[in-house]
Amino acid sequence: MITADASLVQSVDWATIAPPTLTALVALGVLVADLFVPAARKQLLGWISLAGLAAALLLLLPLRAGDRATFCLTPGAQTAGHAQTTGCSYTADHFTLVVQLLVLGGALVTALLSLPATREKLPAGEYWFLLLSSAAGAALLPAARDLATLVVALEVASLPAFALVGLKRGDRRSGEAALKFFLSSVTATAVTLLGVSFVYAATGTLHLTEIAARLGEVPGPFHTLVQTGVALTLVGFAFKIAAVPFHFWVPDTYSGAPLPVAAYLSVVGKAVGFTGLILVTVVAFPSYADVWGPALAVLAALTMTAGNVAALRQDPTRERSAVRLLAWSSVAQAGYLLVPIGAAAYSSDEQVGATVAYALMYAAVNLGAFAVVALVARAHPGKRITDHAGLYATSPAAALALAFFLLNLAGLPPGIIGLFAKVTVFSSAVDAGLGWLAVVMGVNVVIGLAYYLRWTALLFRTPEHAPEKPEKAAHRAPAPVTLAIALTAVVGAVLSGYPQFVLRYATTSLF
Repeated sequence: MITADASLVQSVDWATIAPPTLTALVALGVLVADLFVPAARKQLLGWISLAGLAAALLLLLPLRAGDRATFCLTPGAQTAGHAQTTGCSYTADHFTLVVQLLVLGGALVTALLSLPATREKLPAGEYWFLLLSSAAGAALLPAARDLATLVVALEVASLPAFALVGLKRGDRRSGEAALKFFLSSVTATAVTLLGVSFVYAATGTLHLTEIAARLGEVPGPFHTLVQTGVALTLVGFAFKIAAVPFHFWVPDTYSGAPLPVAAYLSVVGKAVGFTGLILVTVVAFPSYADVWGPALAVLAALTMTAGNVAALRQDPTRERSAVRLLAWSSVAQAGYLLVPIGAAAYSSDEQVGATVAYALMYAAVNLGAFAVVALVARAHPGKRITDHAGLYATSPAAALALAFFLLNLAGLPPGIIGLFAKVTVFSSAVDAGLGWLAVVMGVNVVIGLAYYLRWTALLFRTPEHAPEKPEKAAHRAPAPVTLAIALTAVVGAVLSGYPQFVLRYATTSLF
């Protein structure tokens, strides 16, 4: 309800909303430019998109203090130092900035991987417009502090992704993957909107902090309505993060989508889901932690187990097995990411900082793994795990990079950041008194070691039918793919050198 001293005309702090706004404007610019750029120069659209994403990342620097907010109903709420004020729909706190860094950085690496694909197979104009539009929605979501903005941002991030998955014209597998993704996501969105409407009916507000304040005053007859609304709202975000039993779309979607799109969904799409889940649980529904806490703990155990077991069972000789293993691996990683959020229901809200820190590690190394798979796929379009056998003989740098990425995902040295992230998540479960979940996680980490190490060992093994003279040119990457691999490897190495910085920044700056 708007008070007498509040204004319906909200002033806008353009610097605060600059990163997602610039990304959206570049998307529109690329779409219009596509009408005038000749076919021979379509690659220019990709470089414009890269420049736009890089500029959006630079626009995060003036916001690094994390004390900005805008679109506020309360006068003066958007001045520096008042980012937490009730009634603001957009907040640029440290949590927002970390997730925006992850999202825009992930989109930038995806764009690097996409340059060769748009030159050879994919329609450039449509592709860059859809990718940038999705990235703009994903960058908006962590700043959303009301349910309406949250749902709109979620759909702006998701709808272009459906088209990206099915953008390989004439490919039946791509069309089928897009249809499965679309139908499943639309159903989950409808359920989420129903849950949001229940919460709004019971509280009379959409702002997350006001919902948290009013949930404690909901009359007795509305308790069931609110509990149902909380549960239904969580369903949509559980789908976005591919939590069991809402994970069935992942392997087919990833294997049918263009490889850069699969990499984008595995990182940015997952970040969107986890960001929304953190906001609705920790910020909006803390008084109903007894509802979402146990549910997320159980989902975490089921998700990591289902993902690891399915990844372990992948046949290395099967077509697209490399992509499918990374898809099931992403499901397992989602289970680990859920642990601190579930633990936050039993202890401090700062537990979710472990999820943010883990997500940063996962984003860098998983994008790197997809980049090396994209490199090998240029010589072996089947995308089999066995195609990587003896990669060290033909491309030592790529083999060492992939080994580093896989060991990080497994949580083994020399990838210190992977080990540090898993220990942090494990500690959050123990500190919250969820010993049983810590045991389940420990067992799953051991299962994960099997398939990560099996793939790593294959990189240094001589293939059974090796050619007499290895073709070094077979794995030679275009410059953008090389840059993507190098960039993710450097980020992973830096995070391994200073892992405590990531956790400290992510934990102490939340909300």
